[in-house]
Amino acid sequence: MTEARRPLDIEQIEASLSISFNWGYEKTREDLTELYRKAKRSQWDSDERLDWSIDVDLEKSYIPEFMHPLFGSEIYDKLDEKKKNELAIELPVWTQSQFLHGEQGALLAAAQLLNSVPDIESKLYASTQVMDEARHVEVFDRYLNEKLGSSYPISPHLRKLLDLILKDSRWDMKLLGMQIMVEGLALAAFGVTRNNALEPLIKDLTTYVLQDEARHVAYGVLSLRDYYADAKESDVREREDFVYEAAVMMRDRFLFQEVWEKTGLPVNECMQITLDNEGQKQFRQLLFAKIVPAIKRIGLLSSRQRERFHDLGILHYEDWEDPFAELARAEGEFEAERLEREAAVSAAE
Repeated sequence: MTEARRPLDIEQIEASLSISFNWGYEKTREDLTELYRKAKRSQWDSDERLDWSIDVDLEKSYIPEFMHPLFGSEIYDKLDEKKKNELAIELPVWTQSQFLHGEQGALLAAAQLLNSVPDIESKLYASTQVMDEARHVEVFDRYLNEKLGSSYPISPHLRKLLDLILKDSRWDMKLLGMQIMVEGLALAAFGVTRNNALEPLIKDLTTYVLQDEARHVAYGVLSLRDYYADAKESDVREREDFVYEAAVMMRDRFLFQEVWEKTGLPVNECMQITLDNEGQKQFRQLLFAKIVPAIKRIGLLSSRQRERFHDLGILHYEDWEDPFAELARAEGEFEAERLEREAAVSAAE
C-alpha cells in the first residue's frame, strides 16, 4: 500500500518544568533498579520482531461482530455491505490513530519525567521509557501509513488529558496521569486487542507494546505508593480528584464521533448507541481493569473515591490482577520468545 502523505502539523504548548539534578547518585531504590535492569533486557527492534510484509486486508473485520459499536441497532441492521466495509476500515484507523497520539504524549511525558524526578533510579528507568515510547510511536505510525493508508487527528478527550499532564509542573502528577492513567488504560486496551483482533500484524504489534506498557505501569506504582503514603490529606484529595476527572475523560474518549462524522452517519444517534451498546460498555469498563488495582496500590482509593468509581461502574476491578502480575507475565513471554529465537538460530547453524 502506498504510504499516506500527511501535511506538516506541528503545535507548541507552554509547559513549566523543574529540572532536578542528582549529584550524589545514591541508589536506595532496589525495586526501581531491578525494573531498570528488566527494561534494558527487554528492548526490541520492530524491524526484526514484526513481519511488515504481511498484507493487511482493510475490509476484513478487525474485531468480532458483537464488538462493533453499532451492533444490534436499527442503524447497523440497515447498513449495506459497502457501508459495513467502509466502517471496517475507518474504525481501526481511528482507534490506531488515537493509540499513536497517546504514545507521542507518553514520549513527551517520559522525557519530562527524566528531567524532573529526583532520585537517580527513576531517572535511569525513565530513560528506557523514552526509548520504549519512541519505538511505539514508530510502529503505530508505520502501521497507519504503510498498512491502513490514513489516520485521524487526536480526539479532544485525549488531547485535554495529555495537555493536563504535560503542562503540570509537578513530577508526581505526571507520573500519576501518564504511568497510572494513560498507560494503565493502554495496558488494558492492548490486552483486549491482542485477545480479539483478527488481523495478525496488529495482534503481534500490540503484544510487544503491551510488554513494555506493563513495565511503565509498574514504574508508576513503585514511584508513587511511598510518596502518597506521606503526603498531606489535601494533596491526596487533589490527586484523587484528578484521577476521577481523567477516568471520565477516558471513558468518553471511545465514542467514535469523528468516524460517524466522516462516514455520514447520524453523529449524535451513533454516539448514543455506542454509549449504550453492551459490548462497548464492557470494553470501556475493561479499560480500567489495570487502572483501579494500581490506584488502590498507591493509596488513592478512599471511601470517597470508591463511591465515584462505583458510579462509573469500575469499582469491581479493585481486586483484579495486581499490576506486577501483568509485569511478571510479560517478562515470561519475552524470555520464552528469546529462548525460542536462540534455539532457531542454533538449529539453523
